[in-house]
Amino acid sequence: MSDPMSDPMSDPTTGSAPGAVPGHAADPGADLTAGRLAAAAGRPASTYRLQLTPDFGFAEAAALAPYLRDLGVGHVYLSPILQAVPESRHGYDVTDHSRIRAEFGGIEGFREMAGAFSAHGLGIVVDIVPNHMTVPVPESGNAQLWSVLAEGPASPYASWFDIDWSDGKVNMPVIGDDTEPVADGDVLRYHDHVFPRPDTHYRLVDWRKGPGYRRFFDVSSLIGLRVEDPEVFGATHRVILSLVGEGLVGGLRVDHPDGLADPRGYLARLRAASGGVWTVAEKILVGEERLPADWDCDGTTGYDVLNRITGLFVDPAGAGPLTDLFVRQTGMPRDYAEVVYTSKKQVLDLFFGAELNRLSVITGAGRDVLAELLAAMPVYRAYAVPGEPVPAASAAIVEEAGRIAARRLPEGAPVEEAVEKVLYGPAEAVIRFQQLCGPVMAKGVEDTALYRWYPLSCLNEVGGEPDRFGGTVEEFHAFCREMSPGTMTTLSTHDTKRSEDVRARLAALSELPGRWAEAVGEWSAKVSFDPLLDYLAWQNLMAAWPIEPDRFFDYLFKAAREAKTSISWVNPDPAYEEGLRAFTNRAIGECGPSIAEFAASIEPYARSNSLSQKLVQLMLPGVPDVYWGNEITDFSLVDPDNRRPVDFELRRRTLAGSRPDGGGSPGSGRGSSWDEAKLLVTGQALNLRRRLDPAAPYIPLEADEHAIAFARGEQAVTVATRLPVGLERRGGWGNRTLTLPHGRWRDLLSGAEHTGRVPLAHLLSHHPVALLERERG
Repeated sequence: MSDPMSDPMSDPTTGSAPGAVPGHAADPGADLTAGRLAAAAGRPASTYRLQLTPDFGFAEAAALAPYLRDLGVGHVYLSPILQAVPESRHGYDVTDHSRIRAEFGGIEGFREMAGAFSAHGLGIVVDIVPNHMTVPVPESGNAQLWSVLAEGPASPYASWFDIDWSDGKVNMPVIGDDTEPVADGDVLRYHDHVFPRPDTHYRLVDWRKGPGYRRFFDVSSLIGLRVEDPEVFGATHRVILSLVGEGLVGGLRVDHPDGLADPRGYLARLRAASGGVWTVAEKILVGEERLPADWDCDGTTGYDVLNRITGLFVDPAGAGPLTDLFVRQTGMPRDYAEVVYTSKKQVLDLFFGAELNRLSVITGAGRDVLAELLAAMPVYRAYAVPGEPVPAASAAIVEEAGRIAARRLPEGAPVEEAVEKVLYGPAEAVIRFQQLCGPVMAKGVEDTALYRWYPLSCLNEVGGEPDRFGGTVEEFHAFCREMSPGTMTTLSTHDTKRSEDVRARLAALSELPGRWAEAVGEWSAKVSFDPLLDYLAWQNLMAAWPIEPDRFFDYLFKAAREAKTSISWVNPDPAYEEGLRAFTNRAIGECGPSIAEFAASIEPYARSNSLSQKLVQLMLPGVPDVYWGNEITDFSLVDPDNRRPVDFELRRRTLAGSRPDGGGSPGSGRGSSWDEAKLLVTGQALNLRRRLDPAAPYIPLEADEHAIAFARGEQAVTVATRLPVGLERRGGWGNRTLTLPHGRWRDLLSGAEHTGRVPLAHLLSHHPVALLERERG
């Protein structure tokens, strides 16, 4: 076995030595400015996310190069490319950082793909996973972990993993029945698990018990990496950074930085080692929270933008009626905050006992106090850094959580002392608390509360606030003015709970609560199963229609286990599963025609929402991302449903068919169907982004209450319809107008030319959206 730890700093392809940038720079301003300027020079005009799988590797991706070029894509954004579990369909379960994944074609296949992309003017962005590796089955699939299990703290890789060595052994949670592990020569076997012998450096425990290492959320098969160690950073990033150094990779997407001991220090080290390549971080922002100003990256992966855009197409007037309907159907509380609290307390009890115990020992605070403090945290992390003054905003977040926790605990509980320890105490106390906040938020909110409280489930996205119905155009403009030109924007991802077109249908319900209540009443009278799940089923069945029973059952089964109200991942119930399958079949069989009729009746509004949100996202400041397949309609639900293979041949034909005589610019036809219209919008916007100055300012334009309009500098104007049901009820655009900036403008979607004050009825007569480019000369 080659030793990836040997001289990890000497590889010249990694750029600056990883250890050269201090993890806690006192004044990072100059470095940040230099790094961001360097990244801006190579910033993608846009990205297109591909989900690589053993069935869809580098060769298949390379074959898409002509299509993606014609679509207008700037860079192809790849899911993780390092060696993972061979059968993995997502790639976040990395087993070997020293190799490009063999199932995709290895390094040779990657180079051939990169050459094909380059020949068509396409760059590459890759998704990297610094937080964790996998604990594979058999465990020998991870050479570094195997060494640690065999040799314990004496292993040369002991510094790689975030392990609690306090009692000399690490708990490995694999035991699931009464079967005894069996010695077999130099190994110990337990079903498909394999461990080295002798077993003096590890302990096999019940699979429900927390492991003796930091993990990804509650996933014990993903073990936390100590990437804050410069040697570990060097070894785990060498291959990726060598590809950057060769010019084969032009951008990085950082997975789950909040799991790291020092996110800021990591990003600074990555920026230095990568030579300032464009980098975005998967940071989940909640409410008015913003990306930390001292993070050396170009922005987030776009969930904050996604939620703002969704809100733009939700009618606040629907909040009361839809919440009333939800409460009647489910019996759940009206107060979302109450559901969040109970959900976070439940996951702390179910999943995070080992982490709470460890934090309690470090801080000296009681488990009950720490649990209440964590349950009260409103964000994924507050960013206190050991050895530095605590930012006022960070202190305020934790202190307010402490006041909330104190009200829930018996009088005199030592909450203030716990707050003091996690903000100003020993380094390990500060870091461990920060690293636990994110998992509690993710499991308690993303994977529990959002499956329990869903008056309008298009609002139930990562970082979303389902009790916040809609937003004003003025609020949206204010948000967009502050956007970084380097941040990623998106509408759908590999992790979204619903695709953008599913959300477009659901958003229309905010304008039709009465009609929706009647439809749900009719369907519920015919078929019912679990009051805590049925209403979620009706929403998503309609919004994803048509959908086959097996796909829909898989979604509902996952939703039920995530909600943890009737069953859960750790507490299965075969009888419930059988009843759920029967409900799924009956709901589609008996209510399908009525559901199809309802979906068809709202299609004009859903189509308007779909095209409008797409154009807005593609033309905002930032780097727009298109998730694979979503250049036309896609009605997918949460993963793995949204990682299904994409019919690219259909998309090629649609793109070719939208060009008269097979020539002209992409999507220059009128776009009669929803698919054609969405591809028209996507293709024209992406191609315009190639011509658009990425620094072009966002300039709001005054428009009607049913429109959102803005300019990008002096080059482009975007106009999109919002709340189309209300617009129809009002009788249309009437005599309302939009005043364009000076010059002559051509609508890239219709070919029409406009100048000065334009009636909205004329401007939006072909499509609910218009994309205007200033004509030269």
